[in-house]
Amino acid sequence: MPKRSMPSDLSDGFGRFRTDLYPRQHDLYEQLADRGQKPHTLVIACSDSRVDPAQIFDARPGELFVVRNVANLVPPCEFDGTHHGVSAALEFAVKKLEVPNILVLGHRQCGGVNACVAGEHDPEALFIEHWIEPIGQAVEDAKAELKGETDIEKLSERTELCSIKRSIERLMTYPFVAERVAAGQVRIHGARFGIADGELEWLTIDGDFQRVERAKLP
Repeated sequence: MPKRSMPSDLSDGFGRFRTDLYPRQHDLYEQLADRGQKPHTLVIACSDSRVDPAQIFDARPGELFVVRNVANLVPPCEFDGTHHGVSAALEFAVKKLEVPNILVLGHRQCGGVNACVAGEHDPEALFIEHWIEPIGQAVEDAKAELKGETDIEKLSERTELCSIKRSIERLMTYPFVAERVAAGQVRIHGARFGIADGELEWLTIDGDFQRVERAKLP
């Protein structure tokens, strides 16, 4: 059987990590190995390669517990005996790691949202179309807010925000989340990242998204 070699992009990147980044954070990694992790935020983000939560928030190892999926969705709370990766990560972060914050982090130009808004259908898709079904609710929300707007770009942009809100609603259907929110042990947040401009829009208590002008978030 032929030996599997590491792709050059990964090999080069690991080389830079070992010679530059790791030596500078060696003590931190040792502490994390000895004491375990204690992240301050669970981030539910998109799998999009352009949106890296650790870079966006300049986070060090051990600060963020990140779960990524297509279109940064929180799925419905279902007890059907099948495999639920996002739900399992959510349960682990809340019940075992006791994170005080949960952030649903969306982004502009989301392909999953755009496909749902455009009504694209892939007859060969095995998992994606079923996964993004919950976005349908957000599409209807966006259409209602935009009062008949038919432009796909405008609808997609608003749907990205509505989908974040819908995911936050679904978070509250998980009993262990709702209990801790009610007890003041967990706070839930929403935000959207702009790939082109590097801007961040934060969901306020009024239900609007406002651009973050300072490093300190609300």
